[in-house]
Amino acid sequence: MSDSSLGYRVPARVTVIGAGIVGLSCAWSLQEHGIEVCVVDRARPGSGASWQNAGYVSPAICAPLPEPSILRYGVRAVLSPRSPVSLVHATDPRLVRFLAAMVHSCRTSTWRRSMAAYRALNERVVDSYRHQLDGGVSMELTEGNVIACFADPRESSGFLHEMEEIVGAGQAAELSLLTGDEAREAEPHLSERVSMAVVVRGQQYLTPSAYVAALAKSVRERGGKILENTPVTAVERRRGVLVARGQGDGLEAEAMVVAAGAWASNLLAGHGVRVPVYGGRGYSFTVAVESPFRSPLYLPVARVAVTPQGGRARFAGIMEFGPPDAPSRPARIVHMLEAAQPMLRDIDWSTKADDWMGARPLSADGLPLVGTTKTPGLFVAGGHGMWGMTLGPLSGALLATQIATGVVAPELAPLDPCR
Repeated sequence: MSDSSLGYRVPARVTVIGAGIVGLSCAWSLQEHGIEVCVVDRARPGSGASWQNAGYVSPAICAPLPEPSILRYGVRAVLSPRSPVSLVHATDPRLVRFLAAMVHSCRTSTWRRSMAAYRALNERVVDSYRHQLDGGVSMELTEGNVIACFADPRESSGFLHEMEEIVGAGQAAELSLLTGDEAREAEPHLSERVSMAVVVRGQQYLTPSAYVAALAKSVRERGGKILENTPVTAVERRRGVLVARGQGDGLEAEAMVVAAGAWASNLLAGHGVRVPVYGGRGYSFTVAVESPFRSPLYLPVARVAVTPQGGRARFAGIMEFGPPDAPSRPARIVHMLEAAQPMLRDIDWSTKADDWMGARPLSADGLPLVGTTKTPGLFVAGGHGMWGMTLGPLSGALLATQIATGVVAPELAPLDPCR
């Protein structure tokens, strides 16, 4: 397939490495352009960070992670064994390189430039989900105000400062302050411990596992292939074609997209991508509730998000810097429980189930990596950190258009993987 008017050769078939939200969204969007797709995953669709995260689709709070205040918080946090931020292997050379690059990005000027890139993306998030929904992807995307809760009003200063910076950068966000009583009226599961809350209005949420399953189903129904339990260990270009090497003879394709989440760095070595990507491991679990939560909640001090899930509620949190394949640490979920319990009531904590750990793909400079590499035909879609659920469908759609037309959307220019 080609487009001679642009002098750009459009690939007839594309292999996408990684069947998470971003990879599947890219594959689905490539099909919109009439391109045949094959998605390969080391396990099964959504088995990485996409499976049981908080499920927030929240453009109003979607912002770069590296900023000056995390340097002060981070040093104190990693010294506490009960902190929501920790290191798995402090001597890992990849972690050292990642943290050094991240510290370098913790500047106000860098954050503001990155925030401008996020703002341009966030403006299109709702439309990207609506397009998938109109295209037949079954999803229960629910509107809900995110309520950030605090035991002491003084604890809200950091969150309010971050929201002021986000709004000051031009991002749309509707905020309001609630007293403890007003917060409990809005969400009866909040305990008397909550003394104030900040409401971020007009956000959305969904159940990630159900959404990923629906997205994979839609890709298959449109004729796409999804190869499960097919790990890829390296990608190289040989005799004019790309080869994804793994346990077998390898997969060949004229174009490939690396959307392998926290495993992407190994595949991108030697292809001109210099921004380090490392795993920011998160944990989650669910508990039963007699009356469903009315709203998604965020407990900033504990770094725990609570998402309604019908007769259960999903708790997600922790930022644990470590390799994605390292064993999970059950004590982290215990710490989440201990931090969340005082802020909530009318929950049967003995029903805790569905314990899960997944590694978010963090980029050292806080910006996703979406675009082409130095190797012809090899593209990247990853590094979304905590915002894969919010930005995944849009990132996939924008990259698919670039692959199908050769034209780079303005929103993708700051996300150049070879920056």
